[in-house]
Amino acid sequence: MRFSNVVIESLGYEVPPEALSSAAIEERLSPLYERLRLPTGRLELMTGIRERRFWDTDMLASGASALAGKQTLAQSRFAPEQIEVLVHGAVCRDMLEPATASFVHRELGLSSNCQVFDVSNACLGFLNTFVLLASMIESGQIKCGMITVGENGRPLLEQTLKTLLGSDLTRNEIKPFFANLTIGCGAVGAVLCHRSLAEEGHKLLGGVCRAATNHSDLCKGDATTGNSLHMQTDSEQLLLAGVALAEETWAEFKKEFTWDENTPDRIICHQVGAVHRRKLYETLKLDLEKDFSTFETFGNVGSASLPLTLAKAAESDAVRKGDSVALLGIGSGINCLMMAVEW
Repeated sequence: MRFSNVVIESLGYEVPPEALSSAAIEERLSPLYERLRLPTGRLELMTGIRERRFWDTDMLASGASALAGKQTLAQSRFAPEQIEVLVHGAVCRDMLEPATASFVHRELGLSSNCQVFDVSNACLGFLNTFVLLASMIESGQIKCGMITVGENGRPLLEQTLKTLLGSDLTRNEIKPFFANLTIGCGAVGAVLCHRSLAEEGHKLLGGVCRAATNHSDLCKGDATTGNSLHMQTDSEQLLLAGVALAEETWAEFKKEFTWDENTPDRIICHQVGAVHRRKLYETLKLDLEKDFSTFETFGNVGSASLPLTLAKAAESDAVRKGDSVALLGIGSGINCLMMAVEW
């Protein structure tokens, strides 16, 4: 897919107030560690995640999404009434009905003429919405659209701790719950528009997608009771299958944009952890020095991980005007979407 007239006009994000270290999580799991004779420090050692951020206990996905939306609008040239489409693209939603975007729309004070809906596809929701909004702009349906995501991993972590401490699971039986301990919270938003409205915007060139849904059982999450969440992941197989799909997608991406491994000035990936990053870069033969990561202090923030990392990279001047930027998204399902941006 190619785009000629679409730019990222603004990016905004919101950082949750509470920092929770890997050491603190292990402290809460000390009865489990003692029973199974697990060495302390393994969570940070295996993932590279020192801490992750959490919202207050009463935060909803729409509330977090709206916070990011306000930050994005504060940086944008567009007034709220000029936004023609609003999409909430997170894993987390307030409820099945209505769309979480409805509450975000109300909180942001957007126009009644604005289309409002959710897009959900695990950790790819944000990039999938990039494609959707870009296609609408390219076709002339709209001139300006907005995406916000608010991820809240706190209920998942609390439910996981409760499960691990309230049962007699063996070492092998706790493995499907390990990925849950890497999850954090965060929120990010973006405005996309026609390039004629923001000539200095960051040009979205297009992307390539691939699916390997034969691996859709490797990571499955759902609601349990109340506000709690449940997820089990075959982390080892998900890593292997995800990297294999990324390799296939990267090969097609290079053909589509006539790029090679040396073309990107900066590479922004979905943030899982140190092992996943190393395996991905080795397999795709990419220079690890071009990576910009946030998992060390944010953990895995679902669909917010990649755009939050992009926003932090731009803020720290790690992405500069004129840079070729590769956005490498991978989500359970398994789905892969890679996009090219001229910053």
